[in-house]
This record gives sequence, structure tokens and C-alpha cells, in this order.
Amino acid sequence: MTVTAPTRRRPRRRIGVATALTYLVLIVASLVTLVPLTVVLLTSLKSSKEVADSNNALDLPDDWLNFSNYATAFNDGDMLSAFGNTAFILLFSITGTVVIGSMTAYAIDRFDFRFKKLVMALFLIATLVPAVTTQVATFQVVNGFGLYDTRWAPILLYMGTDIVSIYIFLQFIRGIPISVDEAARLDGANAFTVYRKIIFPMLKPAIATVVIIKGVTTYNDFYIPFLYMPSEELGTMSTALFRFKGPFGANWEAISAGAILVIVPTLVVFLFLQRYIYNGFAQGAGK
Repeated sequence: MTVTAPTRRRPRRRIGVATALTYLVLIVASLVTLVPLTVVLLTSLKSSKEVADSNNALDLPDDWLNFSNYATAFNDGDMLSAFGNTAFILLFSITGTVVIGSMTAYAIDRFDFRFKKLVMALFLIATLVPAVTTQVATFQVVNGFGLYDTRWAPILLYMGTDIVSIYIFLQFIRGIPISVDEAARLDGANAFTVYRKIIFPMLKPAIATVVIIKGVTTYNDFYIPFLYMPSEELGTMSTALFRFKGPFGANWEAISAGAILVIVPTLVVFLFLQRYIYNGFAQGAGK
């Protein structure tokens, strides 16, 4: 007769207060993010009668294959043209921001010139001035250049008012040793060649960070396209949704369908580029 030794039970791992609070905060943050998106998705699949008669925003739609609201949002909202305008503005705004921001940061960090500290102070002051207080003067300047009601008006404003990108590039350039520039100068390279062939390729993490921040900000912006491009044929993804707001109410089911159509491109880009996004932010924090 064999006697088996009693198995010892592993002691249960106690969850500390800090860990519990961490999970609680994560759950609350997830709910805050996911609940509105769920409401928008459910509303986009409902008919106008369901939206009017529903007392709970989380009520399920009667027909899960009701895509008529998406057709209405795509056609009446002219989403295809809005996406084209948004892509055009994004392309030139991001490209201009990366080039201008990196060049400005390179000049500030690598060159000594008179009033250098004053220029840095003015950049800092510019970030503290509310943009709304300068809109009258900005509008007069844009109108004076003849850019009002054109796609170049928001492009010019997006490229010329991004002080944050300059500071991001400046922090990265300060982490590049000056000896790299000096070695290239000994080989006969001028300042622009050093920037183009050495500094700019080493700024890939900073460029990724700026592209993400600038792209999301430009894609979601409503105020500047609405103010400087009032024509319907120049609508962007954000202003296209505003067309469903009438004087007697709003077509919420069509607006919700349009919002889902606006979210899909950014979601697809994030899924394909999430590795580069995380690496860009992580390396930016390390710098």
C-alpha cells in the first residue's frame, strides 16, 4: 500500500492596492474610450425611427445589416471628395512641417548667431499665446495673399504655426554629437549637405513622432477648414459631417455613419504602423 504525500497548495497571490488601482484606472479609461465608439456604431446601424424612439443609446439595432446610413453619409456628405481634400492637405502640411521644423531646429542648435536666445524666447512665447486671439490678423493675412477659400490656406497655417515640432526636432538634434558634423566638414561637406545626408536621416524617430502628432491634429481639425474653406467642394473629413446638422435638428444616424467612415482610415493606418508609432515614441522618450 503506497502512501502519497499530501500536495501542497500554492499560496494565492494577493493583489496589492497599487495593482488594483492600476487595473481599475485601465478599466475606467477603456470604458471612457470604448463606450462612445460603441454608441456611435450602434446609432449608425439604426433607422431614424429607432433613434427617435430609443430611450437608451446602447439599445441594439433591429437590423445589423442596415448600411443605408453609410450610403447617405458617403453620397450626401461627399465623403470621397472630402477624403481627397484631407489627403492633399495632410501631404503638404506634414511634409512642410517636417522640413521646416527640422531645418529650424538644426539652425538653432548648430549655429551661433545674434539674438539666438531672443529667438528661442519668442518661440516659447508663441506657444503660450492662444490662437483664437490672433485669428483676425491671421485671416487678414491669408485673405491678403489671395488664399481664402483655397486648400493652400490651411496648409500655410498648419506649416507656419507648429512650434511643437521644432522643439521635438531640437531635442533629438541635441543628442547627435557635434563631432559628426565636424568630421563631415573635414571631408568638404557644407552645412546643407551635413543636414541633408547626416542629420536628417538620423531624425527618423523624431520624424515619426512629428508625423503622428501633426497628422492626427490636422485630420481632426475642424476650425481652420471650416473658417478658411467655406465652399462645399473644399470640405474635409471633419467639415463634411457638419453638413448633416440642420436648423431643425441633426440627422444623428447619418452623422454616426459618417463618423465611422472618418475613423476607419485612421484605424487602418494605426494597425499597419503601430510598431513604428510605439518605437518612435519610445526612442523620443529616450532622447
